[in-house]
Amino acid sequence: MIIVTGAAGFIGSCLLKRLEMEGLGPVIAVDDFSNSIKNKNLESKAIHLKIDRTEFIHNPAKYGKIDFVFHIGARTDTTEFNTQLLNKLNTEYSMKIWEFCTSNATPLIYASSAATYGMGELGFSDDHSLIPDLKPLNPYGQSKQDFDVWVLNQQKTPPFWSGLKFFNVFGPNEYHKERMASMVMHGTTQIINNHRIKLFKSHRPDYKDGEQLRDFIYVKDLLDVLMFLYHHRPSNAIYNLGTGQARSWNDLANAIFKSLNKPAHIDYIDIPQDIRNTYQYYTEADMKKLVNSGYNKPFSSLEDAVDDYIQSYLIHRHYY
Repeated sequence: MIIVTGAAGFIGSCLLKRLEMEGLGPVIAVDDFSNSIKNKNLESKAIHLKIDRTEFIHNPAKYGKIDFVFHIGARTDTTEFNTQLLNKLNTEYSMKIWEFCTSNATPLIYASSAATYGMGELGFSDDHSLIPDLKPLNPYGQSKQDFDVWVLNQQKTPPFWSGLKFFNVFGPNEYHKERMASMVMHGTTQIINNHRIKLFKSHRPDYKDGEQLRDFIYVKDLLDVLMFLYHHRPSNAIYNLGTGQARSWNDLANAIFKSLNKPAHIDYIDIPQDIRNTYQYYTEADMKKLVNSGYNKPFSSLEDAVDDYIQSYLIHRHYY
């Protein structure tokens, strides 16, 4: 039995499909299942059982022998400031998953976040010695950081475990995410409706408008890494999961316009005051550790990934 937490979400539901495509399972989907729009991600997926996340964590063993856990579920809203809620859903829930996997010798892959890197003062290396000193910019990032640090202090562990610092992931099945959806989804909607796209201005002299940089990774590439870790199980570690190549928001916008076969018209707007001081101008995953673990599949180019997402999914509102 394979467990996927956050199964109704963006990455979790895509993972369900990939597991099905690889003939892996049966799968138990764990989530809260209270969002009808989000639950559309589960339609036509091969699921053995759906279990409410609160019910599941009380006694995971009651659902049979669990062979592997993908702990993808979390409260991922970077504008959420209820630290008690984030601690409960992200940090404490993850600790319970870890303790179950440790006690039952169950392999575990869990989702961390590049939000743990904050402004990148220490760079974007997944070196374990640097992780305790990272300074996230928001409570969401801190909740992920707290769990990463806790993990690195554990003497007892699952037989295999990997924590993955997801960078800027985009792709199908994010229709429910509203304001937290990727710029590819928002930008496509803006261009179809208004023939224009809005990007943030730069409020720093060393960056031009729209030239702020991000490490964008397509969800299909992320799934390739998850399957590599599932099958090959390299050294237990926290790994970065980006492409290792930062690209600008202008690059992203131009890729959207190209996919839609529209001329580029970009409007630059002020970064809202409430996030201006904590806005990241640069992220780029150091991918050496994952590559050294044996992963050698090339990542999709930004242009190819954006085009596949738009043409195969967004335009027709298809699901993965």
